[in-house]
Amino acid sequence: MPGTNTPSTCSVLLLAGGRGQRMGGADKGLLEWQGRPLIAWLHDLVRPLTDDLIISCNRNSDRYACFADRLVHDDDKDFQGPLAGIRAGLRVAQHAHLLLLPCDAPRLDNALLHTLLDQAGERAVVLRRGDYYEPLFSLIPCALLADLEQAWQAGERSPQRWLRSLDPLTIDCALADPRLANFNTPDTLVTAR
Repeated sequence: MPGTNTPSTCSVLLLAGGRGQRMGGADKGLLEWQGRPLIAWLHDLVRPLTDDLIISCNRNSDRYACFADRLVHDDDKDFQGPLAGIRAGLRVAQHAHLLLLPCDAPRLDNALLHTLLDQAGERAVVLRRGDYYEPLFSLIPCALLADLEQAWQAGERSPQRWLRSLDPLTIDCALADPRLANFNTPDTLVTAR
């Protein structure tokens, strides 16, 4: 059960806008795991949390549309990385917080999501394993859009550096926490099957 600090609603952004370079150019969110596209696992997990489910995708919009309330894409066609998708999501989010997740982590669970949501406030919240921030598993107050815009205009393209600059709250996870496993290479997808 969510804690008392959990917002009754938040916007959710699923990042599926990459080139899929480690997957040989395949669109990761649409690759199947256990008989379903990876994006379907995330959709089913977060759908009860929001009435504002956003997917950042730069191709295959017709296939992603059924998993989202709205789709966003990068301003630039050069695939400038996940920070571009975060920027696009923050621009359209309808709630005070944006829960940010990658499309290729189907083992996430409600307990971990609610741990993030329970920390909702004025600061960003990010998962951390050891000294490494996991910026694509975070909760971002939408009021930070102006800060992101300023960082973007200054040339920042790293979600990790941007989030670190905000002095976020962190939630520590075990180094080998299986819930954070990204299926982002052919080997990890096959091994996970």
